[in-house]
Amino acid sequence: MIIVDKAILTDDIADKFFVCHIEKCKGACCEAGDLGAPLEKEELPIMAEIFESIKPYLSPEGIKEIEKQGSYVIDFEGDYSTPMVKGKACAYALKEKSGTWTCGIEKAYLDGKTTFKKPISCHLYPIRITKYDEFEALNYHRWDICSPACGLGEKLGVPLYRFLKDALTRKYGQEWYEELVKKIENMDKNA
Repeated sequence: MIIVDKAILTDDIADKFFVCHIEKCKGACCEAGDLGAPLEKEELPIMAEIFESIKPYLSPEGIKEIEKQGSYVIDFEGDYSTPMVKGKACAYALKEKSGTWTCGIEKAYLDGKTTFKKPISCHLYPIRITKYDEFEALNYHRWDICSPACGLGEKLGVPLYRFLKDALTRKYGQEWYEELVKKIENMDKNA
């Protein structure tokens, strides 16, 4: 267990290797699962605010579901998540001609149409955050669709915390990330 400020992280973040391998998985995380992408309460007004800017980057089915369900839904666990199309794919995801799923929000961000990159839960994946009153628990979510990413990460020697540097920095800040790196490096020295 690694503790940085009010975040408790599984050791997997230091021990496991990971580099997203979109050519192999085809962005299956946008389509597979029971729920849309988890959303933080602070992201809810942003999702509504950016809709018109990202609309050209979404599928007609995704637009229809967002207009019908709203920019977010309260899921069966009582948490916020993105709406889904036919209970399968995230409404903000777009299936390319190649068969690969991409994020319409991220595409709009890369084109400078919004300053919001994508939900932090997507940016942090395969780490999932569970919030408690006094702390947040960051756990590595193992999913067979990410097996190619684990293999590529191992081949390239990229630990999970390095792969997620931008996402972790976005969520917690540069100083927090630097503290995480120091703690992991100290773990390695003491091993």
